[in-house]
Amino acid sequence: MNFVECHEEPIHIPGYIQSFGYLIGIDAESHSITFFSRNITDIFRIENAEQLFEKSLMDFPEIFRPVIESDLYSSLKSFTKRENETHFDKVFLGEKEYHFSVFRSGKHIFLEFEMVLENRNKRISNKYDNFYVIDNEQELWDQLLGTLSKIVNYDRMMVYKFMMDGSGKVIAERRDDNMESYLGLHYPESDIPRQARALYLKKRKRIFSNVYDETVPLMSRSEENIDLTFVASRGMSPIHGQYIKNSGATSSFSISIIIDDHLWGLVTCQNSEFKHIDLEDRVQAGIFTALASNAYSSFKSKNELKYRLELNEKASQLKSEFLKHNNLFDSLADNKAKIRKLPESDGLAIISEGNIVTVGVVPDYDIIDSIAHWALENTSESIFVSRSFLKDYGQELKLDENAAGIIIYFIERSKKEMLIWFRKEFDEHINWAGNPEKKVEVFLQNGEEKQMVSPRTSFHIFTENIKGNSKRWNSRDIHAVQAVRDVILETSHKQYNAIKALNNELRKVNEELDSFSYTISHDLGTPLTVMKLNAQMLLANFEKTEKNKNKLTSIIEEIDSMAEMMHDVLQLSRAKHSEIELERLQPLNTIQKISENAKITFDTPKTVIVIKECPDVLADKTMLNQVFLNVINNAVKYTSHQDEPKVEIWGTVENETVVYRISDNGIGIPEQEKHKMFKIFNRMDNAKTFKGNGVGLSIVHRIMTRIGGNVDYTSNKEGTCFILTFKKP
Repeated sequence: MNFVECHEEPIHIPGYIQSFGYLIGIDAESHSITFFSRNITDIFRIENAEQLFEKSLMDFPEIFRPVIESDLYSSLKSFTKRENETHFDKVFLGEKEYHFSVFRSGKHIFLEFEMVLENRNKRISNKYDNFYVIDNEQELWDQLLGTLSKIVNYDRMMVYKFMMDGSGKVIAERRDDNMESYLGLHYPESDIPRQARALYLKKRKRIFSNVYDETVPLMSRSEENIDLTFVASRGMSPIHGQYIKNSGATSSFSISIIIDDHLWGLVTCQNSEFKHIDLEDRVQAGIFTALASNAYSSFKSKNELKYRLELNEKASQLKSEFLKHNNLFDSLADNKAKIRKLPESDGLAIISEGNIVTVGVVPDYDIIDSIAHWALENTSESIFVSRSFLKDYGQELKLDENAAGIIIYFIERSKKEMLIWFRKEFDEHINWAGNPEKKVEVFLQNGEEKQMVSPRTSFHIFTENIKGNSKRWNSRDIHAVQAVRDVILETSHKQYNAIKALNNELRKVNEELDSFSYTISHDLGTPLTVMKLNAQMLLANFEKTEKNKNKLTSIIEEIDSMAEMMHDVLQLSRAKHSEIELERLQPLNTIQKISENAKITFDTPKTVIVIKECPDVLADKTMLNQVFLNVINNAVKYTSHQDEPKVEIWGTVENETVVYRISDNGIGIPEQEKHKMFKIFNRMDNAKTFKGNGVGLSIVHRIMTRIGGNVDYTSNKEGTCFILTFKKP
């Protein structure tokens, strides 16, 4: 015997439907009949239902003529393109009129029928127009129930709201006078388990006309479990059927309340006797519920906007107060009363480097200190929230009732700086609709005995007292703490002054470095030239031994390298400080000239340089030449050792930018080098055998930043592609 938890029960594939419905399933591609409910012989003149399998409705024109001739069936292909979108029609079968519904789910198209019922008691007023002018939550749901009662009118009608822990609470009710009130009662999560809530989000109206009625099995030659999620007459689970019986009801009807695409709650209706609601009335009830849901969402959004504006104003005032002080601790201490009230708390503790300042109702200092130590060792997030702190850690930390709920914001963990908001223990009691304890019983499901959690047999009020909790912290409390955090980050004088001082020092150092780089690049040029000329004269006139010749040649090469490095440093300095003039430029000629010269410079006549589309860019003429010079020279240089060196250059217009790519099949760039590619004097390990000083890409990066562009690259063992992004002219 299998044990099945409530949330494991496969309620979407019961294998049967309720007796008010009649169901035919056809293959979405071939339109051949694959399954049907046994009771379709009650509305269609069929002597042998088995003959329907693998046949089309069109093969039985006399039997299914009203369906075949309906507009809905004739447009079946166009109506069933989107899954789970239901379309409605009416057809006469014999002398009786039936609702005819069609939708597609998976590989099946469902044709569902139910008799049209006349509702002589239906009375609709224009009160639903008032949903959007109601500014009270309770009044809104009460009016919804009043409106629905004129359409469906069950003995008991309730608005059931899902709580954060999955349980539910009745927040509005309309009932017969002789019935016990369920208003304010809670229901455990197991009453509507996870998979049931998931179905309510998909199929938003659910009716059980008679829980005592016999179900109608589906007939199919396939062993496949047919998904009846979107079938209006889908049969109920035995557990839910027993639950309704235990509640004293015979019929039920539910409509989902969807807020922001989440299942917020249900309109739940119960009737002591058999009751079936016409399909049109159920649809209309769903429309009114959607109107009320949208009105509630709008009402909540307006209130939330109003709260956020008020919170922003309070945060702005707090920021002004903070700026009057020279350090953070004084700012916090002098404004502790305001900070305590931003989230609704009973007390606040400010902790900084061993100092504790409090306001309001808080625990003793030694308890606050132990909470701070616990938080530093056991939490990692910047904001920690708990409403059950006393319940969870009361014995371990020797807490008292003033620390039942806490919010901790860590300002700086390393210095043990934090804010702790406290809430006192809340004497909480929950009135349940019956004892929520679970009992296991044996149920028969699809001919197999299974142990399942039994629904409650009593719905009399059961009161549960809960200790160790505070009132629940809500989203507004969290937003308030985040507002305090933002004020601290914006006005922390310690951080601000340190950053300001550091920036000033860095600015001075940068100015000195730029001045120094310009000086050495310019002033050392002449002595280097003299040194090179003297070395060349010595080489021409010196004793022509191979050893002396090599030494002089080495001196000349090192002088050239030093001159090139100083030239590049000068270019880097100019890239930062020289005036720029952005204009529309055509790079093609520049690219062609640089490409030809690069092959000569690096003596690589066999290098293939492919230049494709070259759209105009917005750039400075001199700087554009410098960018392409460095990138193309690199591409040619680092492919020069390849057997078939190749460089490709092309540009594309992408939205408001022009992107140039210079791709090569050279040595590639190791992944571990990526973080320092654009730093000055950086040389890759695999580039040591190539001549260079590591300044070129720094120049490119600085220029692209100055002209409002960007430089990036992709690389692997097969080569590198540099990506230059310019503004579109």
